[in-house]
Amino acid sequence: MVAPIIAGTELNPTIALERPRDPSHGDIACNIAMQIAKPLKKNPRELAQQIVDALLAQNNPLIASAELAGPGFINLRVTAAAKQAVVKTILQQQDQFGKGAKGAGKKVIVEFVSANPTGPLHVGHGRQGALGDALSALLEAQSYQVTREFYYNDAGVQIGNLALSVQARAKGFKPGDAEWPESAYNGEYIAEIAQDFLAKKTVSASNGEPVTANGDVNDLDSIRQFGVTYLRNEQDIDLLAFGVKFDNYYLESSLYTDGKVEAAVAALIAAGKTYEQDGALWLRTTEYGDDKDRVMKKSDGTYTYFVPDVAYHVVKWQRGFSQAINVQGSDHHGTIARVRAGLQAVNQGIPQGYPDYVLHKMVTVMKDGEEVKISKRAGSYVTVRDLIEWSGGGDVQKGRDAVRFFLISRKADTEFVFDVDVALAKSDENPVYYVHYAHARICRMLAQYSESDADLAALKEVDLSPLTAPREASLLQKLAEYPEMLEKALEELGPHQVAFYLRDLAGELHSYYNAERVLVDDEPTKLARLALILATRQVLRNGLSLIGVSAPNQM
Repeated sequence: MVAPIIAGTELNPTIALERPRDPSHGDIACNIAMQIAKPLKKNPRELAQQIVDALLAQNNPLIASAELAGPGFINLRVTAAAKQAVVKTILQQQDQFGKGAKGAGKKVIVEFVSANPTGPLHVGHGRQGALGDALSALLEAQSYQVTREFYYNDAGVQIGNLALSVQARAKGFKPGDAEWPESAYNGEYIAEIAQDFLAKKTVSASNGEPVTANGDVNDLDSIRQFGVTYLRNEQDIDLLAFGVKFDNYYLESSLYTDGKVEAAVAALIAAGKTYEQDGALWLRTTEYGDDKDRVMKKSDGTYTYFVPDVAYHVVKWQRGFSQAINVQGSDHHGTIARVRAGLQAVNQGIPQGYPDYVLHKMVTVMKDGEEVKISKRAGSYVTVRDLIEWSGGGDVQKGRDAVRFFLISRKADTEFVFDVDVALAKSDENPVYYVHYAHARICRMLAQYSESDADLAALKEVDLSPLTAPREASLLQKLAEYPEMLEKALEELGPHQVAFYLRDLAGELHSYYNAERVLVDDEPTKLARLALILATRQVLRNGLSLIGVSAPNQM
């Protein structure tokens, strides 16, 4: 319709179709006439009318009506058959529905959790875990080749503090004693590590060599190795309970032992982006938008914390990851400019804006109407394991589902209050229960119809024309929105949109259930409605799977 209008010009417009916010404006809105009117020096309403006339002349079976609106918008309504067709598409594609090929052939690395091996995972790490894993799944749904990576900061001051803490416990001291180090970690887990160290136990963590304690309280190096491995294993257990798996673990210490840090620093010096002042080595980060230059190497010869980060991201680029996404706490905001500056300065063709960052704010935990500030085991914060146990009432799967759903149900950059009482509630107030109940409700209706897989499979061939009720139209539209929701969520690096969508879809299902009977006497209507709820179940399953939440058949 547009081609004849722009023929002979150099125009190559992008035709964007959008869903109007107001349903009275139709099913699809398009502003193409307003895009091309100015370069063509024509009236946008007249152009829009030309396009509408051409559309209607085609008698397209998918288009029920096309009309003008405002200064030149085109509002389209699609036929009932076109809306109903989504059911067949879903039932044919099943778990592939909504997936795309936008990322085919592209490698992306998602770094998340990346907790220091100095204690159990706290709820902030849990939020990272839920966000990072869901984001990875969104990327995979668009055919990206995704590597989930955990970066262990095992080479900093905090590791020395861990060793001193365990040593003090092993010598029989505890928090409050005069001999207790000021910077020590106070949680009960330190006493557990010290006890196992004295018992000369062996511990191992994912992709690491087993470490056996020698029991010598004066061997600080042995204590450090044992303590780090012990806590890495503890974090492995936390992640297993949370249902989060990583493809790779990367140790900060390896950047030093493999010479990667020195290589990055040498590249920056060679590029002429450094200078010496006051006995320190500085990086000219102001050339890349930072508010001031940053110290790379202090006068005592040690590197500042962003230098290994630069080296690590150079390695990511060298490993073939054209896109890198870091899911981190909002306290990392200050490092973004200097890491990106360092990556530009090494002159290796790394694009500006590499890596992408998703920064999240902290989580406040409420339980029994009060804020929970500490965990006895951790000494100062609520752990992921605490949250899973509390939210499941002892059921790990239920707790995992609640924690994962809740922790992605808000935009990452907003603070979040996790109310354990809500997570345990069997009511509409609990979004996980609400979505789970929708899935279970469908399972019950389908079981009432038939226990035969063949009978359910046959539903993808039924006539869908009886689906004309208003609540059916709403449910059909919500199902049709699923693929574009996934694309938008990925575009914005916002997996919270999946949780929003699932809640809305569950709401549409519940409203439909309350408005219409599915198992009616009229056979064509019954079969069409069964196909509709079967498709709804499939999309609920697809969405829940993306965020790592189960889909129970009964409640």
